[in-house]
Amino acid sequence: MAVFEDFMKLDIRVGTIISAVNFEKARKPAYKLEVDFGGELGIKKSSAQITEHYTADELIGKQVLAVVNFPPRQIANFFSQVLVLGTYSEGGVVLIRPDMPVRNGDRLG
Repeated sequence: MAVFEDFMKLDIRVGTIISAVNFEKARKPAYKLEVDFGGELGIKKSSAQITEHYTADELIGKQVLAVVNFPPRQIANFFSQVLVLGTYSEGGVVLIRPDMPVRNGDRLG
């Protein structure tokens, strides 16, 4: 069972997707994303299995929530630096996003 202190260890921030390309070497269909988290964190990379509901082009400019304090994870020849958050929904993963524009780097709190 997780306790509130476990949740507080996560650093979840808002970022804007600035690049999305097909990740050809991933085992499951995925995109390689670059996400801008603003001045403090800058641009981070992520691998995201979100191809069912999103095209690469339509991801550009979308704000998303991501865990930014996990260690990097190697996926094939790519290091994913952040975990973009979504729900496992019917038909594929749906991104968790703010419902209005906010500043890149804002924390979930």
